[in-house]
Amino acid sequence: MKKDRTENRDKNGNLILCGANAYEKKYFFNHDFDRIPESIQEDLHIVCVLFTEEVGGIFTIGFDSEGQVVLSTDAEEDDIYYDEVSSGLLIGEIRRNREELFEQLELYYRLAVKGENPEELLKELADAEDA
Repeated sequence: MKKDRTENRDKNGNLILCGANAYEKKYFFNHDFDRIPESIQEDLHIVCVLFTEEVGGIFTIGFDSEGQVVLSTDAEEDDIYYDEVSSGLLIGEIRRNREELFEQLELYYRLAVKGENPEELLKELADAEDA
């Protein structure tokens, strides 16, 4: 999975994992991540669709260059129904409620995409817990 696919990146260069678009009523899942368990894929689908149902616009979950999970939202300029404040609050709520999921996705990214050494990663995690 070490390939670098630019067509699945957002305007900030983040690699998109999945997203939903309220304007087109569509959900997108990046098939480069098909090895993620189906239950997690379904959970991500629900999160994305519920977000756009609640506040509208476009919502994506992706990874920055360091492998950190990035939640982002955007809206068309003429969308008078999109609420930027509500979208920010909802992103914060999603981060809090899905913290463990996002930590697991970050580990997956570091192992499967960046190809980091599992032993070194485990040592780093153990050291972080001890600190």
